[in-house]
Amino acid sequence: QVQLVESGGGLVQPGGSLRLSCAASGRAFSSYTMAWFRQAPGKDREFVAAIHWNGISTYYADSVKGRFTISRDNAKNTVYLQMNSLKPEDTAVYYCAASLWAVVTTSQARYNYWGQGTQVTVSS
Repeated sequence: QVQLVESGGGLVQPGGSLRLSCAASGRAFSSYTMAWFRQAPGKDREFVAAIHWNGISTYYADSVKGRFTISRDNAKNTVYLQMNSLKPEDTAVYYCAASLWAVVTTSQARYNYWGQGTQVTVSS
């Protein structure tokens, strides 16, 4: 069992930056593929970014590529999402998720554990 707790959300102006954190408790964090998803009001939850357990392989949605960076610190059981050049369309609840799949996956169905989410609002 893995528990995930997100933090770092808030209100930011367009063009600004935020860093989200996801702290994991439980065993074998370093074995999990970790990802961020988001859900905007009235829309389905969508994939944002994922990182392999080795911290080297990453994958991004086209909408955030070049602006967001996912990273992890296995010693701290934490995964991060650095978000730069934020746009109003990035406004959403951001969720952290953990998968036992050995490869990076964008499929929500393959993520076994989810956090409660943190709100990110981009507005002037």
